[in-house]
Amino acid sequence: MEAAAPLTLLVDCQVAMPNIEIEALAHELRAAREAGHMVPVPPSSRPGFDIDAAYAVEGTLKRWREASGHRAVGRKVGYANKAMWRVLKLETLVWGHMYDDTVYYALGNSATLTLSHTRSLKIEPEIVFGLKQTIASPGLDAAAALQAIDWIALGFEIIDCPYPDWKFQPGDFVASFGLHAALVIGDRLPVRAEQIPNLAEELTRFKVRMSKNGEFVEEGSAKNSLRSPALCLAELGAAILRRTPDEPLAAGELVSSGTLTAGHLVQSGDRWTAELEGLALPPLTLQLL
Repeated sequence: MEAAAPLTLLVDCQVAMPNIEIEALAHELRAAREAGHMVPVPPSSRPGFDIDAAYAVEGTLKRWREASGHRAVGRKVGYANKAMWRVLKLETLVWGHMYDDTVYYALGNSATLTLSHTRSLKIEPEIVFGLKQTIASPGLDAAAALQAIDWIALGFEIIDCPYPDWKFQPGDFVASFGLHAALVIGDRLPVRAEQIPNLAEELTRFKVRMSKNGEFVEEGSAKNSLRSPALCLAELGAAILRRTPDEPLAAGELVSSGTLTAGHLVQSGDRWTAELEGLALPPLTLQLL
């Protein structure tokens, strides 16, 4: 996702896609996901598609998922690495919804997961927040954003790319479910008000070590999530308020705050472990079958 940055620039589109094309594109992307098919021509290569159209598609897919009996339970962040914004003509990060059938809780900080109809999977370690109150104000600092959280956890997001060679634009990401396949959440640490000043500081400097089958793969850090996952949470809340002020980041939602390392391709049977240094959350292990 953030680390697997697209190689081509966004195309400026001055003409919004009509509603019928929004629904047609949503049908195409949903069908590809359900069947495990690739999308050979990303939406960003098609006339009239822009970031507004992408969110219209994402909103249509959310409406259809809810109509089929599923519930949106939170948001996942994309492009939390601010260095990419100028290259990709982004003014803020992007996001997509997560659902009650894509979020899992690890027992004893270890989980085994089987996913069907996938295309090309990557794993990303992320800090996950559970909200206890709505983020209704823009311009929050890290400590103010953390006032809204009930708990914090280490998580693994599994992303699935329908586009050839992992080449896509931010709008393609948004329109295709935010590439979200699953989120596995480790032990949740409750956050009390008196802990917030220290937690805000820790979230600027912690590190994460990723290993596969017992072998070290990569070390990441807080800076990869907008310099701090707490700042990423604040930016997400503000960005949502600007785009959909009547649908703010609300109490009860989960937030997966952006990858802390590069995304790594997953093969069946691999056992992945993330360990934190400087943040009091236990290691998390996941095996995909």
